Amino acid sequence: MIFAGLLGLLVGSFSNVLIWRLPRGENIAFPPSHCPNCDHRLGVIDLVPVFSWLSLGGKCRYCRAPIKARYPVVELLTGIGYAAIAALFPPLTVGWGALGLMVLFTLLLVGSAIDLDTYTIPDELTLPGVALGVLFGVLNGRAGVEGLPDLAGAVQGALLGAGVVVAINQFGSWVLRRFRERSFPEFPIGYQQISLGLLAGAWLGPWWGAVVGLLSALVNVAARRVIRIPELLTLGGLLVSVMLGSAGYGPGMILMVQGALAAAGAVSLACGVYWWLHWRRHREDDGAADDTQVDASAMGFGDVKLAAVIGAFLGWERLLLALVVAVFAGAIFGVAQLALRSENRVKFGPFLALGAVVALLWGGALIGSYREMLGL
Repeated sequence: MIFAGLLGLLVGSFSNVLIWRLPRGENIAFPPSHCPNCDHRLGVIDLVPVFSWLSLGGKCRYCRAPIKARYPVVELLTGIGYAAIAALFPPLTVGWGALGLMVLFTLLLVGSAIDLDTYTIPDELTLPGVALGVLFGVLNGRAGVEGLPDLAGAVQGALLGAGVVVAINQFGSWVLRRFRERSFPEFPIGYQQISLGLLAGAWLGPWWGAVVGLLSALVNVAARRVIRIPELLTLGGLLVSVMLGSAGYGPGMILMVQGALAAAGAVSLACGVYWWLHWRRHREDDGAADDTQVDASAMGFGDVKLAAVIGAFLGWERLLLALVVAVFAGAIFGVAQLALRSENRVKFGPFLALGAVVALLWGGALIGSYREMLGL
């Protein structure tokens, strides 16, 4: 536990590097650590977690510019978080699973800090995070770790995590637009394909539903334009499908909802990978003009991909608990802002991360108590 805490302090120092450099598109390894104000390279004595900041009075040794208090806070939180994980999930017992939870804790903390600063959660953090969650699922399955997802559970958790959040986004956006169609759907893949995946997944299951959504993108590529699919057909059709499922038609309501969400999650992750590569290519192309029209709210769905990360590492049950905690915490914070007449936008990422930490540390006990209450 002490070793885990010390490791957390060191990782927290590196987390501060990620928080600063990822949003700016900088290399996380080169150049070495330096003061962001005077660019002076920092020595070993300047990089001791927490203690360097305290000994320097929160100022740079070379130019005396203030250093944000966030730096020691991130280091301390990471140290405490790693120690708590080691206490609840002993590495000698849980093995790779404990290391995976520490990785998840770091991803959540870094993503939250960046979201608070920039209102974005970088794809460079979330998309590799999903892959890491699936990798640790493989390791958990081989080691027979109980309480953490194996490969199948990690994949299911990732798809359902992305699917739940993107479905809320789809229907919420549709209602806010008063059921009008989007001004212009993304080419070749975007929210239109996600909506189609929702409908197809309800009837065909998650994988065939995802195939239908991706085939729609291929049709757009072949036609060299967007072939519109009305949301009244896809989102409205999903609502009708769920009603039919509850009446005993088709696979049944529960399987239809699961299939729809998982298919939408798969398509949304494919969207995330495509647009990540797309924008990286255009950023690196010496400022080449990009005439692709993209909705201002499109493809930035960092919360969707963060939910996929949480589901991959924790499984679908703890993911749902994380979402419940996040919604309640966000609602309380939003009401408080209204009472104070604050105009600051509410970022959902930090609340989602908070819910994930609650699910990580106490999810097993909370889910067990809920099952007992229901007599399961």
